[in-house]
Amino acid sequence: MSVRTLPLLFLNLGGEMLYILDQRLRAQNVPGDKARKVLNDIVSTMFNRKFMEELFKPQELYSKKALRTVYDRLAHASIIRLNQASMDKLYDLMTVAFKYQVLMCPRPKDVLLVTFNHLDAIKGLIRDSPAILNQVDETFQQLTEVYGGLSAGEFQLIRQTLLIFFQDLHIRVSIFLKDRVQNSNGRFVLPVSGPVPWGTEVPGLIRMFNSKGEEVKTVEFKHGGNYVAAPKEGSFELYGDRVLKLGTNMYSVNRPVETHMSGASKNLASQTQESIAPNPLAKEELNFLARLLGGMETKKPSDPEARFRLNLFATEEEEEQAALTRPEELSYEVINIQATQDQQRSEELARIMGEFEITDAPRQSASKGDDLLAMMDEL
Repeated sequence: MSVRTLPLLFLNLGGEMLYILDQRLRAQNVPGDKARKVLNDIVSTMFNRKFMEELFKPQELYSKKALRTVYDRLAHASIIRLNQASMDKLYDLMTVAFKYQVLMCPRPKDVLLVTFNHLDAIKGLIRDSPAILNQVDETFQQLTEVYGGLSAGEFQLIRQTLLIFFQDLHIRVSIFLKDRVQNSNGRFVLPVSGPVPWGTEVPGLIRMFNSKGEEVKTVEFKHGGNYVAAPKEGSFELYGDRVLKLGTNMYSVNRPVETHMSGASKNLASQTQESIAPNPLAKEELNFLARLLGGMETKKPSDPEARFRLNLFATEEEEEQAALTRPEELSYEVINIQATQDQQRSEELARIMGEFEITDAPRQSASKGDDLLAMMDEL
């Protein structure tokens, strides 16, 4: 397991979350100023400097439920509210999309290009906010510093860690089904055509060498695919052509998106108790959440009337039906963190509150962290 996986997992899932929220804001005809506020607030919280510092510390991945709690907090960092069914669907779409991208990466290193595609698109969503754009650029520099010098083997370990995290996740998504990249059982279809990974040759030729390293014979074979050489390598610079399209916004054109549990996922759900246990988190996971949530600043709108509910379903009836039919084991209820129960945890939170100060840019109605314990108890 790689201890450098968490930043890539969080940023890519966060990028997918922003794509989906942007699409739903447009579909529900939310006024432009409100939609911009929602995206700006969430991106500003997501790329908070202290939060990024905690995120980039070498650490192992934690449970899906622990990360789900962070995304629930992040999705509600502005004036929108999602009920349980919509939040479940949002998280399903996020995770399935990124799993597909990781599976389809030509090289393990290309997961970094996928991340850069997400950051590029996020910058497009908040292009009118220079201070927030600067936060995203700072994170890009952090990614370059941390991952720029990693070997192919280290990237392979990161990719393997991500795939283990997504193992047994077989949720069917209508876009993938219509594009025929996902089967009816929720498993993805691996392509047998298209460009090969950069730096490799199109299959079809076997070369044989003697003991002196001299080529003595070649044999051609039929590989059964339709491969071509990669035109060029994607750019790892701040601005450049990524070449790879994985991680770009597949919701840029309005398309209805539905999710369905596959039979395999339902069977798996009946065998696991992770999601319904009263408190499944180990102590280190609670400390992890305390550090992460301590670095996230929640925007409190001065006008409570400004809040509105966002529905990830086409109708209220569909949302209600989804809540009723979803297996209880797969409904990620938000973890209730009682921050005052454990003395050591309280001391950790007190330390975070003492250090928590945002000076990146002035923000209206920004919490300074003095009510962090109360906020965490309300989660």
